[in-house]
Amino acid sequence: MNANSSTRFEKETELTAESPTLIEGLPGLGLVASIAVDQITKQLELEQHGTIVSEDFPPVASFDEGRVRDAVRVYAGEDPAVMTLQSDVPIHPTAVESLSQCVLSDVAQEFDRAVFLAGAPAESESEIGDVVGVATTDRLEREITDAGISLAEGSGVIGGVTGALLRDCYYGDVPAAVLIVRSNPYIPDPGAARAVIENALEPLVEFDIDTKELLEQSEKIQKQKQLLC
Repeated sequence: MNANSSTRFEKETELTAESPTLIEGLPGLGLVASIAVDQITKQLELEQHGTIVSEDFPPVASFDEGRVRDAVRVYAGEDPAVMTLQSDVPIHPTAVESLSQCVLSDVAQEFDRAVFLAGAPAESESEIGDVVGVATTDRLEREITDAGISLAEGSGVIGGVTGALLRDCYYGDVPAAVLIVRSNPYIPDPGAARAVIENALEPLVEFDIDTKELLEQSEKIQKQKQLLC
């Protein structure tokens, strides 16, 4: 149980998957993580495994298709063995630490490794969709490079909730990696989400996701941008 009683994981089902990979899809730059993980959850027909509740989360009601639902949810599936972490609300800085500690203490015992997603501002259109990886262990570093993903060059800092999750996994000896994808910093970027799925998550996690819907969304946004120019 998480020492911070204001944030806790409430499990709804028993996990049947063996050594699943957790993929994080919390709101961030370009909503890349949220868009990508929402597509993965739907495509793989993952079932809601539990919810994370916290007094640190904003007092709002989340709903989908006319039904109220938990704002921060954990989904899981057996074939492939995948878990996803999703949120309908941005994680406020005051809630970052308690959420990260909750994932580490209450959820990490159920997955074999974690893959976090982080958007980074693209400096040009040609950069959008470029992906590099950062790993916490030698094994994950090999898995990243074997999947054809370049490791991030030089030094840097990953902030926000993704940085907190990666840091806590590192110090908690939980194998984790972050995939940093270049994306549009001003609007939701389904094109970057599609790129991180096809070029990084599919070979790394070994599943197949239909990204046609994301391609159509990306093309629609591009057309709208052209009309405004």
